[in-house]
Amino acid sequence: MNQVFYPKLFSVLRRGYSKKQFTNDAFAGVIVGIVALPLAIAFAVASGVSPEKGLVTAIVAGLLVSVLGGSRVQIGGPTGAFIVIVYGIIQSYGLDGLIISTILAGIILVIFGLLKLGSLLKFIPHPLIVGFTSGIALVIFTTQIKDAMGLQIADMPSEFLPKWGTYFSHLGETNLLALGITVATILISVYFKKITTKIPGSFVSIILVTLLVQVFSLPVSTIESVFGDIPQTISLTFPSIEVHQLHLYFAPALTIALLGGIESLLSAVVSDGMIGSNHRSNTELIAQGVANIVTPFFGGIPATGAIARTATNVKNGGRTPVAGIIHAITLLFIMLFFGQWAKLIPMSCLAGILIVVSYNMSEWRSFVNIFKGSAFDVLILVVTFLLTVLIDLTFAIEVGIVLSALLFMKRMADAGAQPGFELDSDILENYSSVPGEIGIYEISGPFFFASAKQYSSTLKSIGIKSEVLIIRMRHVPFIDSTGMHNLKDVVKEIQHTGTEVILSGVQPKVLKELEKHGFFNLVQKSNVFSLFEQALNHANHLLEIKK
Repeated sequence: MNQVFYPKLFSVLRRGYSKKQFTNDAFAGVIVGIVALPLAIAFAVASGVSPEKGLVTAIVAGLLVSVLGGSRVQIGGPTGAFIVIVYGIIQSYGLDGLIISTILAGIILVIFGLLKLGSLLKFIPHPLIVGFTSGIALVIFTTQIKDAMGLQIADMPSEFLPKWGTYFSHLGETNLLALGITVATILISVYFKKITTKIPGSFVSIILVTLLVQVFSLPVSTIESVFGDIPQTISLTFPSIEVHQLHLYFAPALTIALLGGIESLLSAVVSDGMIGSNHRSNTELIAQGVANIVTPFFGGIPATGAIARTATNVKNGGRTPVAGIIHAITLLFIMLFFGQWAKLIPMSCLAGILIVVSYNMSEWRSFVNIFKGSAFDVLILVVTFLLTVLIDLTFAIEVGIVLSALLFMKRMADAGAQPGFELDSDILENYSSVPGEIGIYEISGPFFFASAKQYSSTLKSIGIKSEVLIIRMRHVPFIDSTGMHNLKDVVKEIQHTGTEVILSGVQPKVLKELEKHGFFNLVQKSNVFSLFEQALNHANHLLEIKK
């Protein structure tokens, strides 16, 4: 399907939709709706807007993303990554400025999709993504300390370091009841899954903690004491737009569009791996754009694909966009009929939920793993992380991309200065005599952030059709963290289908990187050969064993 815009929902309905699948989708949709409820409220409050704006975003944007999107299972709505951006825009431009910026961002995303720029995600290096995601996680955690400890501080600094200085200077004012509620919320959210995975721990913690606070009239801040009542209706909102000032909103709009596009496509890629499907990236960008154009008129905030909620959808049996539609309907039902009770939720409970979200966002395992790799990847990771935390997310991404390009040119220059490396004999360049059960793929050039996605996609398509896959790496001068991340993922997928993986002609520097990143926990070292001829003989031997 080469159309720029062709929603997955249309494909699903065209091929036929069974009653059994509807039952599975309906169950998954209701569960995801319940999961989304506390998150939507928490993300809105942390972003500096009223709670219902998070619910409206999850309902309107969630519906549009599922109806128009290019993924079978993507769940759209507000996400933690936007907290820092939305809060900053409101501080600088006000609520009308946020609405205008979000609409402009939606238009930019639609243009990205129409220009077929969805594939540009492959040019974002893995260390850069981990750097700014971990940075955002730390910033979110920092913003929640005030409510988590029940501190009554009128003027909070916006910068990271002064904020922590303020916290330490007010430690003596900690509300121990609020702190206890935060800890209880975290423990329930994390450990309730040991009892059941069908009901999310965050939802259970909100119910239990809110009941506790109301029954015993505990003196802690609630949504009602901070924001007042939560409206139970969805109404149209029109910002005051002055055309001659539109240029002021282009920078924040571009930030929303870039982050929204990256996060939604990342979520779609992750879900593809979970269900063995392929999303339509340009259709997904257009759907995200439409969602961000429409949602602000109903009082919503920026939306994108939510990785955690999408994964929850998949794990509970959702396999078509119908699950996402039901998720939006579930939230609408909750807002209309139970919204009045949401105002009783303690602020420290929401803080606890967001602390768990920030921990899950932190990707600390990936962060640590990148430190085992090359100095180039570590530099990109650290610079992006520090700039995100201390300065600004947009600036961090810009610097990270430029730095990645410069370091790549440096690595290519270094690789070109090395003497040629050729271990394989050329007597078997013609593969026509190789048995059909043996797949062969040769990677020519660096396995880095710009090429990793394409190499991995081709490896997957060849590997799943083969009994044994030989990956020739004689012309790979280096592999970066993005390449390693993609290679490990695709090898896991290939092995899951029962295919044996063999490497040949791996250069010493690349072999060292594979060892550092634990690649040989997936592929035994006995399946790595200097010569292609040796690899082919071993592949034939493995075929005989399988027969």
